[in-house]
Amino acid sequence: MKGFTTRIVHSDRGKPIEHGSLQKPIHATVAYGYDDARDLAAAFQGTKPGFTYGRQVNPTVEALQDKVTTMEGGVATVCFGTGMAAIGTTLFSLLRAGDHFVSSSFLFGNTNSLFNSFATQGLDVTFVDATDVSQVEAAITPATKLVFVETIANPRTQVSALAEIGALCEARGLIYFVDNTMTSPYLFQPKDVGASLVINSLTKYIGGHGNALGGSVTEMGRFDWRGFGNLYDTYRTGDPSRWAITQIKKKGLRDFGAALAPEAAHHIAIGAETLALRMEQQCANTLAMATFLDAHPLVSAVYYPGLDSHPQHERAKALFRHPGALFSFELDHSVDLWAFLNRLEVIVKSSNLGDNRTLAIPVAHTIYYEMGPERRASMGIDESLIRISVGIEDTDDLLDDLTRAFEG
Repeated sequence: MKGFTTRIVHSDRGKPIEHGSLQKPIHATVAYGYDDARDLAAAFQGTKPGFTYGRQVNPTVEALQDKVTTMEGGVATVCFGTGMAAIGTTLFSLLRAGDHFVSSSFLFGNTNSLFNSFATQGLDVTFVDATDVSQVEAAITPATKLVFVETIANPRTQVSALAEIGALCEARGLIYFVDNTMTSPYLFQPKDVGASLVINSLTKYIGGHGNALGGSVTEMGRFDWRGFGNLYDTYRTGDPSRWAITQIKKKGLRDFGAALAPEAAHHIAIGAETLALRMEQQCANTLAMATFLDAHPLVSAVYYPGLDSHPQHERAKALFRHPGALFSFELDHSVDLWAFLNRLEVIVKSSNLGDNRTLAIPVAHTIYYEMGPERRASMGIDESLIRISVGIEDTDDLLDDLTRAFEG
């Protein structure tokens, strides 16, 4: 077995590439022509390999799907236009009215909003503290079909009880749906804790350059879909490990149409080649910045699993290659939040995360603003909380930038 980066860099060459290209080229087409109409029909019916329509299949997107499958060590992957599309389409494809699922309460804001929207459409969801497996277990009902967790929460960096929840899901016959965005396949392999399905926002660390939106869901081959009643007979053919991912693609992606464009797929695929190299620098920078801020008298709290003071520090050490490239911190209330942010020069005041550039955002006033002060307080989101997504800049430049911002 070759190393992580070698496998990713050369993954396109596992299948023939047009004209000897080293990367899969961009196939900017919507439809595909056939000399024999019977071959067209066979492609639609899945009895022969082939491409049908750009909403579901594209050679450039397929090459990226193969790359993500390789990274995650899975069975198959379906890509989408965004990470949110991947999550929403997967739940739409696999759950039905009256079903229940358990979710971590420490969620990306848009995911939290999506799950609450599903709750108004006949799906029941219970939010729990997923750092404690007993809370997940207590929330399970006879109608429960799935448990959803993020590896590291954004922005407070809580680390879910990933291994323990995986064992619980296996014992109870539940789908274990893990969002690996914050760690990426380089820092963590959800298959090691029994994940059934793995979501990645390809926009973030895998793409890495902030120039393309995308999302993916990967089948890990761990769940026995033969006993799962929500799969249509149409998709119960061939290898059972591919039944659910086929339904997600053939039903969910087709019906919702959240297709990943080939140009975006190409950007993401090229970005993925340097994932390991970027993450090493980003994680080293993150630890240096978090350590600096943790010792600063004008900082009241730092949230990063790489610090000994973090409640899940030991868990993060056991699970992850590095504890991630995102952290958050609270300024002492004597510090003017806006003046501090505006004095930053190297660190960009922006949304997004997983970029090559280091990005800072005032959480309560932006991505969590719509929740209101009461809901933010219940989630531990202080009004002075700043989230930092750390990039690949030189470490000293980032530390100097923080120093200048404090000095005024």
